Amino acid sequence: MTIQIELDPVTEARLISEAELRGVTPEEYVGTLVRNSVSSYATGTGKLTPESLREMLSEMAKGSENLPVLPPEATDRESFYEDRW
Repeated sequence: MTIQIELDPVTEARLISEAELRGVTPEEYVGTLVRNSVSSYATGTGKLTPESLREMLSEMAKGSENLPVLPPEATDRESFYEDRW
C-alpha cells in the first residue's frame, strides 16, 4: 500500500534526522513507526468469556503469593490522609 502525506518543513526535517540516526531511509523509518503503532492495538473480539477472564486473572495473580500481607490500618482512610487530620 502506498500512502502520501504532507509534512510541514520542521516535521520533515525531524523525520529525516531520525531516519539518518537509525541508518534507514525516511520511508523505512515511517513504515516501522506505522507497523509498530498498528500492531500494538489488541485484535480481540471484544467479548470476554468467563474462561478467558479466569485465565487473565490467573496470569495477573502470578507471583502475588510472595507479596507481603499488609495490616488493616495500612488501607484505612486515615493512612492515606495522615497529614490532614
